[in-house]
Amino acid sequence: MLQTAPLGQTGMDLTRVGFGAWAIGGGDWAHAWGPQDDDESVHAIRYAVESGVNWIDTAGVYGLGHSEEVVGRALRDLPPDDRPYVFTKGGLVWDPADRSQPASRVGRPDSIRRDVESSLRRLGVERVDLFQMHWPAEDGTPVEEYWATFRDLVDEGKIRAAGLSNHDVKQLDAAESVGHVDALQPPLSVIRRDAAADVIPWSAEHDTGVIVYSPMASGLLTGSFTAERAASLGADDWRSRSEQFAGEGLRRNLALVEDLRPIAERRGVSVAALAVAWTLSVPGVTAAIVGARRPSQIDGWVAAAGLELDDADLDDIAAAVTANAAGTGPLRP
Repeated sequence: MLQTAPLGQTGMDLTRVGFGAWAIGGGDWAHAWGPQDDDESVHAIRYAVESGVNWIDTAGVYGLGHSEEVVGRALRDLPPDDRPYVFTKGGLVWDPADRSQPASRVGRPDSIRRDVESSLRRLGVERVDLFQMHWPAEDGTPVEEYWATFRDLVDEGKIRAAGLSNHDVKQLDAAESVGHVDALQPPLSVIRRDAAADVIPWSAEHDTGVIVYSPMASGLLTGSFTAERAASLGADDWRSRSEQFAGEGLRRNLALVEDLRPIAERRGVSVAALAVAWTLSVPGVTAAIVGARRPSQIDGWVAAAGLELDDADLDDIAAAVTANAAGTGPLRP
């Protein structure tokens, strides 16, 4: 049994780590992680569930629908009592004829409704447990308008709870004026700490659940990532175009990992588990989304669900961050 925490007012108790399904979307789209074997993805999801993880986070745009299809396949043969909660996201519209182009951020009510119906079909479920607006709309639709659609979808039973991803405090205030924000999904890691200073405290004040993404900084904080691995990233892996995976940014990040390693060894866990546990120590964080492309990777981070960092751990992590001038945001939870 993994430790759980309530997701705001939703009535759902989440294991403190959940399975992130971005990378299992496969290759051949703008923000891919390179090719991925679907059978291995299904095995990874089922292994996570067998390990006690009780929720999966995906999105319509991951693999341009493919990630949701793989998640649906993994769920298909699970007994109803063993099925995890399924969270997904909408609001991104892509051109199937040009998979290389980034998706557009669309908030029109009719588009959001199409996204929900498409997700339900691909996932093979009758209701999405948490449906989130992936990014603020850029088509001129006000936050208040698309958020009203999300709240309507809850009332209609299409989704159990509604959330926002990658929204700032001003946008959260605008949404809250229309109806309660059940959940927030911001990025958070030892490297990318800014959310701990604004949107996460906002969520704590409003009893909004928080599930953070990229707690291992897209692989940098796994403890196994190397400069050689970064140099070998293919053009079909979005990380090959990120400044965090090249040059001075990569050097600082890998040096930080080496300074985190003895702290992890002291606690008897991997660097990955330590990194995830740091995000879970931030007040207001319900749980963390942790990606995996094969079952063996889950063993590296699932221990974070029960790891409580003490003051000495947090002091040493802050010192490591400072020494390497890594990332931005508060040094300590």
